[in-house]
Amino acid sequence: MNGEVKHASVIPREARPFQGQRAGMVTRAVACAIDAAVVVVLVVVGYLGLNGVVLLLRPRAFHPVTLPTGWVLSAALATAVVYLAVAWGTVGRSYGCHVMGLRVVDRHERRPGPVVSLLRAAFCVLVPVGLLWCAIGRSRRSVQDLVLGTHVVYDWSSRRDVGADVSAAAT
Repeated sequence: MNGEVKHASVIPREARPFQGQRAGMVTRAVACAIDAAVVVVLVVVGYLGLNGVVLLLRPRAFHPVTLPTGWVLSAALATAVVYLAVAWGTVGRSYGCHVMGLRVVDRHERRPGPVVSLLRAAFCVLVPVGLLWCAIGRSRRSVQDLVLGTHVVYDWSSRRDVGADVSAAAT
């Protein structure tokens, strides 16, 4: 050895050429599907929790709570927006992004701030068809990304803050 210290990389060898590159439609769609499953689980857990509280308050007269469809849909949409906004604003990735090795970054290659994260989450939940622009546009950005100045990159690192070194990690 010549005194050089080698560090193990958390980035899989096969993924290194893609580190910091913009993610495409398929990877992002799979991440969205995983996030949708997370939201469904959260809504179901919330519903079961609500029924648990009702059971504790009225054990003898317990009947499962029935909610109007509009309420359930509103709760699911609100849950999705909050889940995505918190995930993107705190660590730059949701669970679906984590599984697929993606990270949402702003135009300075950092995680988006709270306002941008909230706006992007609301935009993605309310206008999901905007993701299709990734397949058409050369920049691999959704309509939401174009409007808010964000983009989604491949990033398998565990850093909370992404700096200019996201693309440098590819080297």
